[in-house]
Amino acid sequence: MELFHRILKTAVDGGASDVHVKIGTPVIFRINGDLVAIECPIPTAEWVNKIVENIVPPHGRKRLEEDREVDFSYFVDGIGRFRTNLFQQRGSYCVAMRYVKATVPSFEELGLLPSLRKIAEAPRGIVLVSGATGSGKSTTLAAMVEHINESSKKHIITLEDPIEYVFEDNQSVLEQREIGLDTASFQMGLKHILRQDPDIIMIGEMRDSISVTAAINSADTGHLVLSTVHTTSSAQGVSRVLEFFKADEREQLRRQLAATLKAIVCQRMVPTIDGSVVPAQEIMINTPIVRKLIEENRLDKLSAAIETGTEDGMLSFNQHLFQLVKDERITKEAALAKASNPQALEMNFQGIFLDENRRILS
Repeated sequence: MELFHRILKTAVDGGASDVHVKIGTPVIFRINGDLVAIECPIPTAEWVNKIVENIVPPHGRKRLEEDREVDFSYFVDGIGRFRTNLFQQRGSYCVAMRYVKATVPSFEELGLLPSLRKIAEAPRGIVLVSGATGSGKSTTLAAMVEHINESSKKHIITLEDPIEYVFEDNQSVLEQREIGLDTASFQMGLKHILRQDPDIIMIGEMRDSISVTAAINSADTGHLVLSTVHTTSSAQGVSRVLEFFKADEREQLRRQLAATLKAIVCQRMVPTIDGSVVPAQEIMINTPIVRKLIEENRLDKLSAAIETGTEDGMLSFNQHLFQLVKDERITKEAALAKASNPQALEMNFQGIFLDENRRILS
């Protein structure tokens, strides 16, 4: 384990976000989005199996045996905490670990839009942070929770698989519950959560109809629910949530979601000019126009509503990318690579701004 811990310390000191260990190949770090092989002994089956024996917590061993994969949090004193996924390929174990910083980064440190503070301060409703894997959803969500913790006297309960950032009570009172350790499942934790007198509920990920239904019911009774979902745009977040349900259930759920949704924030990590990364964000607020489009199942018009909703606090990926280029944070090439509509963004760089989306909405 000494070598393994040295590898983890090297990753943290070197600014790596992820560590990948696979038998017979070099250990890999992900640094600023790039995969880098490091110089160390090639992992053997005996060494990796020894690691597995030592890092899997007692509550995760049964799940690993039954499912051949498990998520958990691994902490090394003096090094830090890692969100860990252990899985098999070709009959042997692989380890994927993401470093979780000891303190929750601030909005400024993460480069988040200031408008997210106002969204986090909503008294009730559902707020979803979306994006692809590795886009920083969990960190953004944690920053929003910490903002509430620092500024409001609330009772916050989280359900996470596993716990990543560890919060300390500040103005708010927080309880963090890990699936498998503090509650048997998301279903069980959500079943009893409203009896625990929460003001705010944070669900690590919307992953099934049970978590969506619980979120809607909680928001319906005056709670703020924060969660993440895997999508590539804010507008797609609505469709993604509805996909958890059978076709004959979606009509009712869509109307309930239209009534309880507060906002969907989607982000994509973009390399900066100085060699780091910054999130480009898209924000959809549930304005009367957005609510009507969801109710009437005109989800294909949501992107146009975002483009034309800047006065209501909305922002499209193209608009934010354009601003990041203007602020000299990222290059035009990087912006075009992450744009939802590269052709339209290229025209924006040339000073051409079309008002086509207003016509689409009307």
